[in-house]
Amino acid sequence: MALQFIGIDPNTGDDESPTVWVDQEKDELVLQGWKPSPELEAECAEFTVPGHAVGIPEHEAVIRIPARMVPMIREACDAVERADVR
Repeated sequence: MALQFIGIDPNTGDDESPTVWVDQEKDELVLQGWKPSPELEAECAEFTVPGHAVGIPEHEAVIRIPARMVPMIREACDAVERADVR
């Protein structure tokens, strides 16, 4: 796996580190964030979308990332779309 570091929450402390990377081999965003509260996870699990099973599959996770990291997520989206990443 060839991870390209994009950024870390600028307000991070020693015990928190929401982070954004790009997996250059798989053309994927890799996000590290906070675990949701049980209430938020339950709400996400109950959300219905046509053509999508209700619930969160065992191999998936809900994470929380602060809105202040949107510029990093945009940068990661741009990086994964650029030809030089592929």
